[in-house]
Amino acid sequence: MDQQPPQDQDGSAAAGGPLTCYRHPDRETGIRCTRCDRPICTDCMIEASVGFHCPECVREGSGTGHHPAANRPRTLAGGSVAADPRLVTKILLGINLAVFIAVLAARRPLLEDLLLFGRAHTDDPAAGWEGVAEGQWYRLLTSMFLHQEVLHIAFNMLGLWWLGGPLEAALGRIRYLALYMLSGLAGSALTYWIAAPAQGTLGASGAVFGLLGATAVLMRRMNYDMRPVIALLVVNLVFTFTWSGIAWQAHVGGLVAGALIAIAMVHAPRERRNLVQYGACGLVLLVVVLVVVLRTAALT
Repeated sequence: MDQQPPQDQDGSAAAGGPLTCYRHPDRETGIRCTRCDRPICTDCMIEASVGFHCPECVREGSGTGHHPAANRPRTLAGGSVAADPRLVTKILLGINLAVFIAVLAARRPLLEDLLLFGRAHTDDPAAGWEGVAEGQWYRLLTSMFLHQEVLHIAFNMLGLWWLGGPLEAALGRIRYLALYMLSGLAGSALTYWIAAPAQGTLGASGAVFGLLGATAVLMRRMNYDMRPVIALLVVNLVFTFTWSGIAWQAHVGGLVAGALIAIAMVHAPRERRNLVQYGACGLVLLVVVLVVVLRTAALT
């Protein structure tokens, strides 16, 4: 669940209501100026050495009315600030919902074609063996957008919306998308490695758990109260290991990958930011490929 920072002290948000930008009261935000602690939207936030500053603090700090970053604000992770900080999140939501509707319409055939499993015989004897081990590596990706039950997709999409928006605003679109996709792939790879070859798994849970791990890293980086996100993480892990029918491997794989990528995203030194960030993403992808190759060799 997305945790909002404490209510601002200048009364820009109504008591108990959503936090809004102090310069644009009609815009909700979860970002604060690290100098004056006022809430600021993506159009107002200006990258600083730690977090973001509001335009007023930038002018006061520079002693003039101009600042080179004011015209080209960057996110905390160095990404470009977008007018719609939830665009990628909305697109991911749309893809998941579209696939869910397509599966409802096509029923079992499409589900079997997209499901993640290692190696098994299908209902058609003439088809022989199928699965990731038989070269159908796309199942590692397609299963991330596949849901079978309304409750399943509802929980995952709520998690994506609550966690995704603040992360997309803090990281930028490209870095956020890389975080989401690699977390999901890491969850799929760990499931493929550990689960029984014929066990089918599906869902965006691995990617959403990656967002949860990244949220914890981001909140720690911004010096927010960690207790709410730790409590949320503990509750989700309890459900992961106590509820039947849950592929815990996808949750753990996504959580670990998301946290590691987020650490590289928000703690990379500015002078080597791209190298550290994309290098971390590349290493996670390399591990995913290595796990899949080794598991495939063991099954064939």
